[in-house]
Amino acid sequence: MTATKPISDLSAHLAACESFAASAAGPEWLRTLRRNGLAHFTELGFPTTKLEDWIYTPVTAITKLAFKPATATGAAATAITAPQLMPFAFPGWTGSRLVFVNGHFAPALSTLPVPQPGVTITNLAAAIASGDQTVGAHLSRHARVDESGFSALNTAFLADGAFLSLAPNVVAAEPIHLLFLAVSSDSANTAQPRNLIVAGANSSAKIVEHYVSLGGAAHFTNAVTEIVVGEGANLEHAKFQEENLEAFHIATVQATLARASRFLSHSISSGARLARHNIHLVMTGPGVECVMNGLYAVGGKQLVDHHTVADHATPHCASHEFYHGILGGQSRGVFNGKIFVRKDAQKTDAKQTGRNLLLTDTAQVDTKPQLEILADDVKCTHGATVGQLNDEALFYCRTRGIAEVNARRLLTHAFASEIVNRITVEPVREHLEQVLWARLEELIEKK
Repeated sequence: MTATKPISDLSAHLAACESFAASAAGPEWLRTLRRNGLAHFTELGFPTTKLEDWIYTPVTAITKLAFKPATATGAAATAITAPQLMPFAFPGWTGSRLVFVNGHFAPALSTLPVPQPGVTITNLAAAIASGDQTVGAHLSRHARVDESGFSALNTAFLADGAFLSLAPNVVAAEPIHLLFLAVSSDSANTAQPRNLIVAGANSSAKIVEHYVSLGGAAHFTNAVTEIVVGEGANLEHAKFQEENLEAFHIATVQATLARASRFLSHSISSGARLARHNIHLVMTGPGVECVMNGLYAVGGKQLVDHHTVADHATPHCASHEFYHGILGGQSRGVFNGKIFVRKDAQKTDAKQTGRNLLLTDTAQVDTKPQLEILADDVKCTHGATVGQLNDEALFYCRTRGIAEVNARRLLTHAFASEIVNRITVEPVREHLEQVLWARLEELIEKK
């Protein structure tokens, strides 16, 4: 365990944990998970910039918030109407949509899927109450609480989120939209959604995990998603974060990938005052193929941090990473991507590319590609670039009669499109294009 001295008084958090533990429902195994999370949070506290993985991302502002865990019965949660969700709907979407308000399931706002044999799409609290054995077998077995104070805190308050389970050889008929709404007039509000996705052998599904805000008040989202991709299964997971610019967002995606599975990951981030995305993949069987795509577009004084780990624990696996950042104003981006090849993981094929586009002289990026290779028969590459728009490309556009401002707009949009176009669900691409294009226009205009 990596113990760190807490950087702030944890008394409010610990008192809230004790109060929650005394009143929260659930079987004894769940209570044990919560106690374990609390024990590790008590020891770890919040990370400081003295830790290598957090050196560029201070979380002092989060620790200073008056901590108040969001509840399922708050007035803000019950006052939401369906029309308020329209800005977050995907054009032409026909799949299911599960809505969570401050981390808790809101069935009245959700569009439940047509029942399909072998497919379970529900909220985590209901799955736990039903005694679903898949939940007990996998919940908190993949995301480490002994290494992350934020994951430990989420586990201490483990209550609700999304639960998706696919039986072997089942293909989900339609994509699944998980919409997480943060609703608060109180900056102390903290939502702790916990999601579990389990794809059985040779199954297939496409899932969108979507975080937004209603209103402009500050709030804190601390999310954990555990993903288990069975042997020969095929899963596409898109996480899109567009919370308001006063929000704080910390999220962990932990995926375990079995033999010959296929995993396609997208992480798109445009909102929040501070956003940290931890995306860790572990390849536990040979023949795995995974692709990790990322895009962030930020301005003002926003800070966005992507930390990725592609853990090649077995031979004959391939991982490819493509991350693009667009930064304006005085914003700051961080990309730390690690490829870890274990001793027996021969014939590994791993690539990592990070590209960053600075729209202003005051924007900043810290990028740190890492390779840790313990095997000797591998093919691993990485590269990172940080710069402004290419002068030759601008000149080419100008010679074709395109005004400079329009040329910059065109090239910036094209840079973002390289990542957006990798998403295979068309309605999601269309929504992202609308949101990101509006955000990019704002960044370009404020250049």
